[in-house]
This record gives sequence, C-alpha cells and structure tokens, in this order.
Amino acid sequence: MINTTYYQDLTKMNTFGMKVKARCFIEYDSVADLVDIEFEELARPVLHIGGGSNLLFTDDFKGTVLHSKINFIEILEEVHRGDPHDSSVVLVSVGAGVVFDDFCAWAAKEGLWGVENLSYIPGEVGASAVQNIGAYGVEVKDVIRKVYCYDTVEEEFVSFGVEECEYGYRDSIFKDPEVKGRYIVTHVVFALSRTPQPRLDYGHLRDAVMASSVAPGSDIAPPRRGWVSDEVAGRGSLEGGTEEAMMSRLTPALIRKVIIKIRKEKLPEPSVMGSAGSFFKNPVITAEHFASIEAAAKAELGAEYKVPHYDLPDGMVKVPAAWMIEQCGWKGRRSGGAAVYDKQPLVIVNYTGDAYPEEIIGLERRIIASVKAKFGIDLHPEVEHV
Repeated sequence: MINTTYYQDLTKMNTFGMKVKARCFIEYDSVADLVDIEFEELARPVLHIGGGSNLLFTDDFKGTVLHSKINFIEILEEVHRGDPHDSSVVLVSVGAGVVFDDFCAWAAKEGLWGVENLSYIPGEVGASAVQNIGAYGVEVKDVIRKVYCYDTVEEEFVSFGVEECEYGYRDSIFKDPEVKGRYIVTHVVFALSRTPQPRLDYGHLRDAVMASSVAPGSDIAPPRRGWVSDEVAGRGSLEGGTEEAMMSRLTPALIRKVIIKIRKEKLPEPSVMGSAGSFFKNPVITAEHFASIEAAAKAELGAEYKVPHYDLPDGMVKVPAAWMIEQCGWKGRRSGGAAVYDKQPLVIVNYTGDAYPEEIIGLERRIIASVKAKFGIDLHPEVEHV
C-alpha cells in the first residue's frame, strides 16, 4: 500500500526534532509498491529517509520525502561446518524499514554474532547500508553480504555485493553525488554467525564487558562443550574463570546490554532532547600528525597523559572528535536553543526543543574552526544538511 500526504509534519520523523514539513510525503509498505510510484512525476528534490537520525532539516522540505515500511527479518540459510556449535555463516534478510536496533535485539535473542556492537544506533536498516554506520570497532559493512535496491532510473530491481557498495568511513556508493537518490534500498542480507566472535578491542569496551560478565544476573552463557574449568586446568581465575574462558562464554546479549548501557550514559534520549547522535566523523590522520598532537598534549596536560586514539591497520590513526571538541572547551556550551551535550561533546543537541537550524549550523561552524586552529584537523559532519 502507498500512502501519500501533503504538507506532512516531519517533527517526529527526524531525531533532531526540527519543526518542519514536507510538501509531499510518500510511505510504502512493500517492495512491489515501488514499481507503482511515478518517480519522474514527483516534486523535486526527492529525499528518502529512514529514522531521520542523520539529518538536519534547515527548512521545510520543498520536494518529496519517501519512507519505507518494508518490515521483515528472515533467516535465508545457515551453513554448518560439522559441529552445530561452530556454524560459519547465517544469512539473514532484513527489510529496509526495520529499526536497526530492533534487528540487533533480534540477533542477540537468536544468539547470532555480528551486530551486537552496533546496538542502540538510531535509524533503520536501509539507511544503515547507505551510511555504513559503525561503533566500537565495527562497521555495518563488516556483516553485509548484499544490498538489494530499486533503480528509479532504469525502473528495475538490482543488487550490490559488499565490494560493489564501495564502502568507506560513513560512506558508500549510494552517497556518491552522481547516483545519490537513484537507488532505493529495499532489503539487506547480513552474514551473521553462531560462533562467538566478540569484538572488544575498541576503547575500554573489553573492561566494561568483563566487569559485567562476572556481575550477578549477567547474560553469560554456560560453559561450551569441551570447556575445562580453571580449577581442573590449574590456572588462576577471575570470578568464574580466566579471561580466555570468560571470553568463550560471552553472548551477544551480554555485549549488547553493555553497549546500550554505555550509549545511554553518553547520549541524550531523543524523546527528551533532540539530536542526530554523533554530529562529526572521527578524523583519520597520519601517525606523524598524531605524534605532534600527543606531544603538545603532554606538554599541556602532563608527561603521563595519553591522547585517546585507535591505530588502524594501514598505519593511520583515528582520533576521537569528541576529545578534540572537549579540549577546545565546547563541552556543555550553549548557543541559543542549541548546545554541545554535556555528557558527550560529539553530540549537538536541540537543547530547548525549538532551536533554529541557523543556531545548530552556527555552533557546528565554530567548533570546526576551533578544532582546526588548535589541532590542524578539518572536522567533517556525519549529519546531512537538507
């Protein structure tokens, strides 16, 4: 079914809570519905939104906004390699309109590994494949097998393998200006696993997970077949075993619970205070540039100070934008109805609930300028201005 509304209020369809309207709003329920939409006749420009979590509406939208309600999760295939406890791949097809965190919750409940680190990221599955969302050392491209789309130009259904998606940091072929808006994601096939594959090397995630895993009522699994207790093995133990043994007993549900706890402590609840989540991308710089930044930080903050960072396989270094923004003194500062969130400086919030777009954009520009002046780094927004 296709539902068309004119001058649709979009306040609840963007997580910033900007009070804007769309000249035309079209919501569709199925893949087949896309064939019946006359894309050439739509008011321009055309914008396809998911949960509206990565957008800043700067004014009423004068064209057409499309939204998918294709909502299904289906296991397509499960490949075992002998022992059913060590299955290699579980292929899962998910509709573009499924809330991404609902998919994460479903996977955790099913005992499937791969998306637990991405828990509590706002938005929908279709948008996740366009944006290449990521958190805690994992990007969604790591688990995507194929992206299915409707080509609005050729009026046919097509698919993209993960390499064809040309994924980069918060980027994909679907964001290329030459094809942007041409392909509408209908569903995504993910490659998950029942084999434990915890990814805990980002920041202090490992410490948080291990602390939670020995807490009363944790979601830690019982010993797997072949697991030998530490008493028998004669090794020293944490409460319940060595770290290696504990790691073998972790579940996606436990890691998801820890991730959600961390994110709730850092991020505002959208229903209480509007935001787009992480406003800026974490910059990737050369090792030499990072060394100069760390040397300056040690001179200013003490010889023992360590700048938070993440070493990448290619020798480059990812530096948290939040750290640089805080070092520039922006954490908690307000500008009219907008503010830098006092618990996570990477987030710009609609503090009063009725912030003007100009206030948010002005704050964004001043932050970019101050980080450039102090660190010689150009910050780039994750948030799309429309």
